Amino acid sequence: MTEVKVRKGENVEKALRRLKKKLDREGIMRDIRAKRHFEKPSEKRRRQAARARINARRATREAAL
Repeated sequence: MTEVKVRKGENVEKALRRLKKKLDREGIMRDIRAKRHFEKPSEKRRRQAARARINARRATREAAL
């Protein structure tokens, strides 16, 4: 469980911002959004293949520089 303790004299808004950053770094929000609805295995493969193409294109572009 992710937790952020509010420091003495700290704004609640600032502590909430730290919590959001921590959740984002750990990938928890991404997982929650992905599990909001069922994704068929074929859709999952298609999404992962598209992401792999983007990453491969990015890697070749960076290698050329």
